[in-house]
This record gives sequence, structure tokens and C-alpha cells, in this order.
Amino acid sequence: MRKTTRKAWALAAGVTSIALVATACSSSDDAGEGDETADGGNITLTVATFNEFGYTDEMFDRYEAENPGITIEQKVAATSNEARENLNTRLAAGSGTSDIEAIEVDWLPELLQYPDYFEDLSSPDVEGRWLDWKVAQATTPDGKLIGYGTDIGPEGIAYRADLFEAAGLPSDREAVAELFGGDSATWEGFFEVGKQYTSTTGKPFFDSASAIYQGMVNQEEAAYEDPDTGDVIALDNPRIEEMYTQVTTAAVTDNLSAHFSQWSDDWTNSFQTDGFAVMLAPGWMLGVIEGNAAGVTGWDLADVFPGGSGNWGGSFLTVPTQGANVEAAKDLAAWLTAPEQQIEAFQNKGTFPSQVEALESDEIKSATNEFFNNAPVGEILANRALDVVVPFKGPQYFTIQDAISNAIVEVDVNGADPAAQWQTFVGVVEGLG
Repeated sequence: MRKTTRKAWALAAGVTSIALVATACSSSDDAGEGDETADGGNITLTVATFNEFGYTDEMFDRYEAENPGITIEQKVAATSNEARENLNTRLAAGSGTSDIEAIEVDWLPELLQYPDYFEDLSSPDVEGRWLDWKVAQATTPDGKLIGYGTDIGPEGIAYRADLFEAAGLPSDREAVAELFGGDSATWEGFFEVGKQYTSTTGKPFFDSASAIYQGMVNQEEAAYEDPDTGDVIALDNPRIEEMYTQVTTAAVTDNLSAHFSQWSDDWTNSFQTDGFAVMLAPGWMLGVIEGNAAGVTGWDLADVFPGGSGNWGGSFLTVPTQGANVEAAKDLAAWLTAPEQQIEAFQNKGTFPSQVEALESDEIKSATNEFFNNAPVGEILANRALDVVVPFKGPQYFTIQDAISNAIVEVDVNGADPAAQWQTFVGVVEGLG
């Protein structure tokens, strides 16, 4: 029986706020008592993920063989946003969550407000397993650990060497890193290279303006909320409007963008039609690129990033208290985030480990990727992980980030007026109180 399913679950209309969770009836009082079921101890553990986590059927088969009586079913949402909607809906309903729920770092702070909905995963067995800042992201003020770290997202620049060469630009990855400015790379320099490429070829440079903004805002220590007071500062922080203007100008006025919304069908299909030349690429994106660009040659990865370093994304595995198999789910979550499995997930899909022992392994340090012209991806991503800014992300972060991303998509993809979309964003932020 095949245990992995990818489907777009039906979503309850309007369920976009975790505030709904606060009013949901708790179903956790007697949860966790069903680890041995009526069919003689055989249980099915469901694992809800999104995008690409690097978990394969072979990995789950191996765990099942080592743990007789357990069957694993992975449910893969197409996007992080869809996974968030699914989880919020089921938490609010008091039932229906998977035994293990993956959570993306941008919406983790919302759920940290409601730790009673998740098992405490603290254990001496896993102390010191992850980077300290990764653990801190999933820990409540009173010390409850609600998530085991999976990947982190240090970013390089993925590019089409063949398209660069055709445009008269350097194509060797070391030369491309220098083209973008090397250790002194800036966003201004990134856009200048884009202008060179576009003026020569008449073709788009990058895939998506909202993706470029994502790379920029993740370098801000406190973009939207004050770490000390929790107050929303998005409209008081001049960098937000500056970055919005910079990226929308590059996308529309300078026409550097391919005008795609990431994860859309048009974006996915564009990998097969030379739709753009570069994109920002955390480790987990490498598997996405390879999957979408199957059969396309020329992709490479440069050890450079505008502004120095950046981290896009990173996720956690949580165990909701409403589950019937919480102890078995904890064991599986611990196994999936152990060094051996984090290394395997990286080898499968490029998801860069947050696990200390994995990061120090020869398998990671020496890893290359054949699809990306045998780029030393382990070394590159380890370099990109140095000096990463860990932004403060409070309970309103996801809502604000989603609002400005939507504004940028309207400008970039649908041709809306940048000033009008900025005012729409302002209205959303002001509505937060």
C-alpha cells in the first residue's frame, strides 16, 4: 500500500486566524490513550507536511520494519499557507489533526500562544540536538518545547549558467559569485546584474518579486513587531516601505521579474520554458527546482547572497494533543529529526539540517548535487548559514508578511498600482490594532 498522499483538503471559508483556535473546545483531556488500538496494536500514524521535506516512502518503510504494528501515511499540502489553514481548521474543530503536524517558522509564533494544543516534546534524549536558535524558536516562555526542528533555510543564488552565458555574463559559479559582489554583495548590485541581463536578452531575470522581498525582509532583525513590547511597528519601520518600493520598482518599472506567483501553475511550468535566469534558493528550494526543471540542463548554485546571509524558512514537527497516538507520534517525530534522517532528507531534497551532529557530518560537508552541475551544495549552504540574522517573529508576523506579499503579487503579477497596494497593506496593518 502506498502511504503518501498529496491533496488540497477542503478549507473552511474564512478560517485564517489562529484566534479561532482560542475559542475551540479542547479535546486533549483524554488524548494519547489510543496508542494501542482495537485491531491488536496496529496503528496508523499520519504525518502532515507541505512542499518538500525530503521524507520518502523508503524512509517510512524502514521505520515500519523497525516498529512492527505501525503504518505511516504522509499527507502533503501543496503550500505552507494551505498547511496552516488545514491545521487551524482542525485545531478549532477539536479533531482531525494528523498525529504529526509540520509547522513553518513564519506561523509558528501564532501557535506558541496556544501551547496546550501541543505535546511538550522536551526530553533529555534530544537536548543539544539542534542549533540553539532553532530550539528557541519553538520554546514557550515557560520552557515548553512544542516542535522538533527539521530544516533551516540558508540561501544562495540558483541560476541558469547557460542563460547567463548566452547573455554574455560569467557562468562559472565562482565568477557568478563575484559578479553579484562576493562578500560585499548588495541588493542594489543584484538588481544591476538583472538590468544587464534583461537589457541584453529582453527576457526576465528573476521569477517572483514577492520571493525577492522575502529574501530582503528576512535580513531584518525586527521587521514588523517590537521584540520587547510586542507592538506592531511595520508602519513605523521605514525599511518596510523602502524594500517594498525597491522590489516593486525592480519588478515592474525595470521589468526584471517574470511576473509569477511562486507555486502557481504558471510558475511551475516556466521551469520548462526558460522562464527566468535566477531565483533565491534556500536548501529546500533545490529539490523544488530539480523537480520542476526535470530534463533541463544549466542550473547551478552560487555561493553568494545580497546583504551577506539570509535564512528563508525552516520548519518543525509538532504533536497535537488531540491525537490518539501521541506517544508513538513523539517517537516518530524524534526519529525523523535525528541526524541520520536529517542527512537523508537533505540528500533527497536539499533540506538543510538544523541538527548539530548532521551539520558536522562528512555527508553534509562533502555533499554535491549533480543536477546543479555538481555544485558543492553542502559547503555552499554551510557558508551561507554563517552570520544569519534570526529575525524576531511575533504573533502578527504571518498576517503582516502575508498582507505585504499579497500586495507585491498584485503589483508584480496582476499589474496593480504600487501606491494603491501599499495603502491596502497599510489598511491591513492598521486593522490589527
